Amino acid sequence: MNAADASAVTYAKLRGTDPDRWLSTALAWRRWAALAGALCAEFGPLPARLRDSWSGPAAEAALAGLGALRRRAAFFRVVCWRVDQALSEFAAALGRARALLDRACAAARRSGLVIDDSGTVHGHPGTPEAIRSVTGDLTTALALAAEADSAASTRLSALAEIPPAPVPASFPPCTAEPAEVRRWWEQWSPAERTWLLVTSPAAFAGADGIPIADRDVANRLLLDDARLELDRMRAAGVDRGRLRDLRAGLDRLTARLEEEGGPRAYLIGLGLDGEGRAVVALGDPDRSAHVLTHVPGMTSDLKSLGGELSRAERVAVRAGELGPAQSASAVLWLDYDAPDFVHAAASDRQARAGAPELTRFQEALRVTHEGGPAHQTVLGHSYGSLVVGRAAAAGDLPADSVVFVGSPGVGVDSAAELRFPADRVWSTTSLTDPIQYAAVSPKDVLPDGQRHLWFGRDPSEPGFGARVFPSQFDAGHLGYWDRGGPALDALARITLGETP
Repeated sequence: MNAADASAVTYAKLRGTDPDRWLSTALAWRRWAALAGALCAEFGPLPARLRDSWSGPAAEAALAGLGALRRRAAFFRVVCWRVDQALSEFAAALGRARALLDRACAAARRSGLVIDDSGTVHGHPGTPEAIRSVTGDLTTALALAAEADSAASTRLSALAEIPPAPVPASFPPCTAEPAEVRRWWEQWSPAERTWLLVTSPAAFAGADGIPIADRDVANRLLLDDARLELDRMRAAGVDRGRLRDLRAGLDRLTARLEEEGGPRAYLIGLGLDGEGRAVVALGDPDRSAHVLTHVPGMTSDLKSLGGELSRAERVAVRAGELGPAQSASAVLWLDYDAPDFVHAAASDRQARAGAPELTRFQEALRVTHEGGPAHQTVLGHSYGSLVVGRAAAAGDLPADSVVFVGSPGVGVDSAAELRFPADRVWSTTSLTDPIQYAAVSPKDVLPDGQRHLWFGRDPSEPGFGARVFPSQFDAGHLGYWDRGGPALDALARITLGETP
């Protein structure tokens, strides 16, 4: 049997391919974007200085020239990021293809099979099942590599288009549905979209319905503005402690965006109101077969972003290890005002306010996804589970599964009240998680003997009706994502649409 017949990508080529070399190329383009960003920052204060010391037609011409030069530098940054995006996803796909190929080779060795340079699997008559298994992995690996090669080529070829003249356009209103925004965006050519991002990044950075890769570009262009906004807030006398935390969070976020290890980060949203908000994806959700949205709980803010991101990332990485045939992305969704203290977390007000925004974000993921719909999972941890529960109970939450981890209650007393299929509701609470004791309500114990938590029946109790999956005894409140534990494997399998 020959696994290479269906693909122009051959077994020999894939076996000799090093995904890390493509990742290194992507990182080189990311560094070029950083250098161009430094140049743009140098240009930033020049116009104001020029106006203070020079006037007249020559000064206006000089200002126009500076503006044009800065736009060209910004355009170059956008192109660099787009190449980085394309090559990072290409390298990730090749890595998964190589994992499948390595699995096939290991299985062949165990079964006494031989794979020749053409990708043909040879064995004795007693091994037809082993041959089929090995050939299946090889075929999937080659198809995955070929698809990734085609997608990367298409994306890179589009960057060769000459930038157009300025695009006169009225943007969709902020009340527009994600599908309407996507239709508006699709009317422009790739080069015209780039021009729109360069000239009006703030209009698209937070717009649900704009593809994730484009929102990433817009938000990265605005990072310098975010730092300037912190300087303005300091000058206006905003609390120093709050500013210090926001700056620390912004620095950590920037470091993760530039990080050279792990899945590529996509900055989908950023806000400096309150303690700060951010939406960050690990891997492109628009091009992933499986997408997990992680909703964190109490005390989550821009400063704590690093820990929450690492938890979401561990699920994406583990999902890739368990199911390399299909891509998985994890999104940290911190786009609601998470409670700062216990007294605030005793109210569901912030969960009720965040639930509609979570539903809209999930709808936007449906709208912008390339090809067929992704398998979407929404996970709420601690108070975040109440946000997810409120969204599910309201109906129309665009997701395939919901997961509650270490929950203080999800706003209802049974899975049936969630207006969501009960067989797609999952929950876990470690025996050492203090949430189950700290969040016991004054009702304390229900007539059936089960605990009633602050926001409803414990979703990990049998009477709630969710599908309970195991977590390690010593997980506490934050250990569900510890490597090697049963909870992480379960979360990864649920993300892949499997049963733990």
